[in-house]
Amino acid sequence: MDLNHLHLHTKNIDNARKFYEKHFNFKEHALHGNILFLRNENCFDLALMPDEKEWKFPDWFHFGFRLGSPEEVGELYLKLKNSGENIDTELEKYDDFVFFRCLDPDNNRIEVYWE
Repeated sequence: MDLNHLHLHTKNIDNARKFYEKHFNFKEHALHGNILFLRNENCFDLALMPDEKEWKFPDWFHFGFRLGSPEEVGELYLKLKNSGENIDTELEKYDDFVFFRCLDPDNNRIEVYWE
C-alpha cells in the first residue's frame, strides 16, 4: 500500500501550482470542483484547494521529497535559493543524510533530502 496524495489548502491556487510545477515537477492533472490536482511522475497527487483562511500546521510538521543523490538535493537547493524562494533550513550534509527545508507560497514546510 502506497501513500498517494496530499491535500493542501492554499490562499492562491495559481501561485501554489506554479511553485510545485517549477520546483517539484508536478503537472496539472485534473480539476474536481474547485480542487486542482497536480500529479508527478510517480503518480503522487497533490490536491490544492483554495481557501481564504490561513491554515497553520504545528511548527514540527513538514512533508518531504526524497531525491536520488546528495548532488540532486544540492542542485534543487541552489535552484530554489536562486529563485528567491523561502529557505527555512539551510543545506546540511552528513555522510548518510543530506537535506534542506523550504516553504511553499502558503508557508507549508517541505523537506528535500537524500539518505
